[in-house]
Amino acid sequence: MTIQAKTWRTPLLIMIAGCTILTLSMGVRHTAGLFLQPMTADLAWSRETFSFAIALQNLVWGLASPFAGAFADRYGAGRTILAAGILYVLGLLLMSQAATPLAFDLSAGVLIGLGLSGTTFAVIMGVIGRHTTPEKRSLALGIASAGGSFGQFAVLPVGQMLISTYGWQSALVLLACGVGLIAPLAYAMADGHRPAGAAGQSVGEALREASGERSFHLLFWGYFVCGFQTAFIMLHLPAYLVDGGLSANVGMTAVALIGLFNIFGSFLFGWAGGRGSKKNLLVLIYGLRAVAIVIFMLVPLSTASAWIFAAAIGLLWLATVPLTNGLIAQVFGLRYMSMLGGIVFLGHQLGSFLGAWLGGRIFDETGSYHIAWMIAIGLSVLATACSWPINERPLVRQAEAE
Repeated sequence: MTIQAKTWRTPLLIMIAGCTILTLSMGVRHTAGLFLQPMTADLAWSRETFSFAIALQNLVWGLASPFAGAFADRYGAGRTILAAGILYVLGLLLMSQAATPLAFDLSAGVLIGLGLSGTTFAVIMGVIGRHTTPEKRSLALGIASAGGSFGQFAVLPVGQMLISTYGWQSALVLLACGVGLIAPLAYAMADGHRPAGAAGQSVGEALREASGERSFHLLFWGYFVCGFQTAFIMLHLPAYLVDGGLSANVGMTAVALIGLFNIFGSFLFGWAGGRGSKKNLLVLIYGLRAVAIVIFMLVPLSTASAWIFAAAIGLLWLATVPLTNGLIAQVFGLRYMSMLGGIVFLGHQLGSFLGAWLGGRIFDETGSYHIAWMIAIGLSVLATACSWPINERPLVRQAEAE
């Protein structure tokens, strides 16, 4: 009877609902950089004050992701997504009324961070991964990752238009209404499916097993670098371009282009991950990021160079997501994929905290983002080195169970 009750939640429906949730959640989240200049100007805050709240958001998002993933693994993703969506909406509404740095930290930092933990990759990827076959899993995860990228491309122009037309406070309220659409979609993601292969493994055993594997730690630190780079670029690129004499619309378009080209990058690398070595693709992505940033720093800043850089970095942006989550499923199995994915994602968000906050701190101290860009290049080299020795073979326990 249980199976019959769940049959309407087909893999296609789950994919559509998951992509839509990621589009809304990630799309609104990526508008943060558009609010930096108008909010700091109106409220007389420093860029570091704004950056710290977004950095705190990333940290809370990361710290809460393993718990959101574990809750989804045990009790189902639908409840997790619904609760997180409500917190997300509340955070945006309170953010619109924030008059002090503390209020901004609690709304934009804590509440939205908690909301993101249950409406983004750790939970959504776990559900999609459990409802796709091994040969199609990497591609499915790539399509889901592209959904988040589409949100970045589609929502950013809307966010800029709302700020320009209604002001930043009303724009936040209207964006909260959009995030509210996550609530009905959560029902379609209610996940009653549990892989039989790892049914006898407890949460503690899964954690001990993962912590004892070097590859799990390497994925964690590679994701740390990814988080630093994406948070720094997403939050500070629009301001960096305006500081260089370009218009705010150029910055908005650059961030939107990152989202547009990441749709293709996520799909391409997700497809390639199902046919070849996922860890070798991670090596390629992190290496190419370093090359893209170096070239961007060397050529004169212009509208063309900004948009070309955005397109290039967009192809490599969230392409790490299907590969990293695919490796977790491939090596450790599906039973605790959301929880283990959440733990690795914590590494991403620790990097995001540093990327968002340190970018603002470096600018306030030096009047330039140059040092932050140099750090991003060096970290690409580190991530490339971390990805190379990853062991992609399934654990013996998992291989025997399946």
